[in-house]
Amino acid sequence: MHRRSILWGTLSAIGAAFATSGANAATEAAPRKLKVAYHLDDLDKVNFVISNIQNHLDGAGGPGNVTIALVVHGQALKAFHSAAANPDLSKHVGQFSKDGVELAACGNTMKSQNITLAGLLPGFVAAERGGVVRLAELQSQGYLYLRP
Repeated sequence: MHRRSILWGTLSAIGAAFATSGANAATEAAPRKLKVAYHLDDLDKVNFVISNIQNHLDGAGGPGNVTIALVVHGQALKAFHSAAANPDLSKHVGQFSKDGVELAACGNTMKSQNITLAGLLPGFVAAERGGVVRLAELQSQGYLYLRP
């Protein structure tokens, strides 16, 4: 009888260990929601970066599965002036805004280009202290930095 108790206790302990490891594996297997900051300052790369963001949203399974911020400064900001933006870019920016993508325009660039938020496509916020400062803030909050 004593052997049976030892055997039963051993089997119970092994079963508990497997159950615990299975619960831990399930918890660890749940992917964490990535946070990504895209850096855009090159006018020639605007369409490329916009396509990358769209592909990122699609590949992640939608905006609910990834947090994306786009920080624009320098010559690239000219593409987002509402008076000069092409319809396709306007459509993407509008959808990104609905999807919760942060669209940040460098305050310093806005001053140098003599433009306000009202002159940019809807959905932009001003990075008052500068685009590179905003990128550093995002990185300190755990955002991954991408500069395509």
